[in-house]
Formats: sequence, C-alpha cells, structure tokens
Amino acid sequence: MRAVTGVQLRRPEQLQQLLGCVFKALWIDALDLNDTQLTANALIAGGFDPGDIERLAQDPETKAALKATTQEAVERGVFGAPTLFVGDHMFFGQDRMDFVREALS
Repeated sequence: MRAVTGVQLRRPEQLQQLLGCVFKALWIDALDLNDTQLTANALIAGGFDPGDIERLAQDPETKAALKATTQEAVERGVFGAPTLFVGDHMFFGQDRMDFVREALS
C-alpha cells in the first residue's frame, strides 16, 4: 500500500501501470507479496525498479499520506480491498467491477 501511495504522490503518471502490475500479481498470479523476491520479480516484470519503489514506500510523506487515507477509509466503512466508491455507494471486491461500471454510467 505504501508503494502505491508513493507512486500516486510522486509519479502519478505511473499509477495505473503499477496497479496493473500489483493486481495481476495478487489476483491473477496469486503471488504472496509478503515474499520480497516474488514482489521484486513482479515489479521488474511490470517495468519497475524494485529499489526505487522501496525508496518511495519508505518516504515519510508516503507513510503519512497512507495513514491519512487509511483513517478516511475506516471512517467510510471500508473493510477490505479492493473497495471502490461511486459517490457514497461502496463496492467491495474485484467481482463488483461490472456494478461499478454500471454506477458510473
């Protein structure tokens, strides 16, 4: 989560690329991203430098931003990921994307 937050803060133009990389690793390849080597391999495959992403994740501003975002999520009733909002309506789970698409249209 800090890596995504760091990219969102410092390199927003790469956010979609990173999310695609992470989502593929988690939900398609079912990788354990607690394993640093698997995470590094997934990042490399996605076109990222693992060391660079680690530096972004360790940045104090990144950590503070994630804490603030987490607090907002708790206040809105988020209980897991992925959770998306369309207005005030919450959608939970990757299998809800069709509902999100419908709500947006």
